[in-house]
Amino acid sequence: MQSNRNKTPSDEEMCVILWLCDSPTLARRYTSRPFSFLSPWSPMYPLLRRAEILRIAQSQGTTSIAQLAEALAVSDETIRRTVKPLIEEGLLIKVHGGVMLPSHLEESPFRRRMHEHRAEKEIVAQQICELVQDGDSLILDSGTTCTHIAQALRSRSRLTVITNSAAIASLLAQHNGNRVFMAGGELCADDAAALGEPVLAYIRQFHVKYAIVSVTAVDGAGRFMDAQPWDVEFTRAAFGQARRRVVVAVHAKFEHSALVRAMNADEIDVLVTDAPLDAHYAQIFAAARVEVRYPGSAAAPMTVALAEGTEGPGEAAHRSPPRGLSDATCHASSDASADDAHGEPHHAR
Repeated sequence: MQSNRNKTPSDEEMCVILWLCDSPTLARRYTSRPFSFLSPWSPMYPLLRRAEILRIAQSQGTTSIAQLAEALAVSDETIRRTVKPLIEEGLLIKVHGGVMLPSHLEESPFRRRMHEHRAEKEIVAQQICELVQDGDSLILDSGTTCTHIAQALRSRSRLTVITNSAAIASLLAQHNGNRVFMAGGELCADDAAALGEPVLAYIRQFHVKYAIVSVTAVDGAGRFMDAQPWDVEFTRAAFGQARRRVVVAVHAKFEHSALVRAMNADEIDVLVTDAPLDAHYAQIFAAARVEVRYPGSAAAPMTVALAEGTEGPGEAAHRSPPRGLSDATCHASSDASADDAHGEPHHAR
């Protein structure tokens, strides 16, 4: 009988060995598509698929079933079958709509949300970085997308930034000649964001070029929704002090709803997202004369008008003012929302 002791591994075996050893770059030397040459009936196929799922979870912390199915080019049901033994072995933890690493449980909800749709949020952040120029003034809210934006804006200089987020303030203060104003108040334990009426009063003393805010959802009618009343109040206060009102939302936020309506499409000037809108949303925001920015989008005519010194969309007569900006209606809410019962305020921004 021929000994297998000195047998050289086949390309298939070497690819899987390297992938299981967390060396996907080396594995691709054997094939650029490590799944393409494996038969679905190969005993190595599920091993490679499980290794890739663990690699994705390791890099993102939390990932959805849909994201894994897209990455591995298989069905959602196949992913569910593949992750089941990984969950049983304690290598992954099942969460709503996806899986995460056990070590990820130790992170705060805010840190977990920083990992969710991270690539898309970084694309949005880069779009904002192209919009905002050196020396501009802006208000940023405390959402995770705006935190990614603050990281991207470290490449800019001489910015004037007003925020209620301690994380954003620390990213931009004492950097490239920036001036950072931090609104004071009670800090939320989750994301170190200041809340309450003092924050709103502080925001209202400034006049800035951009107010940039995130949202929990964009519903089918193009209305921007938030999970918490105090997030809406901050948005409305910020929009009342800005020449241009900017909403940032990754594509995963669309076709969803949330507890509180923040504003309608005709109450904003710019929507920044990570991919082109589908025809339904494109029609809604075109009718509202909203500039939509995403990678590869051309500058809208209203952007050119601003550059030429003409009236901007935030100052035009046809635009609706933000609702609820009076002192009587724009106040800090002390009511507990439904999300507080789950222990995750600001859970989706």
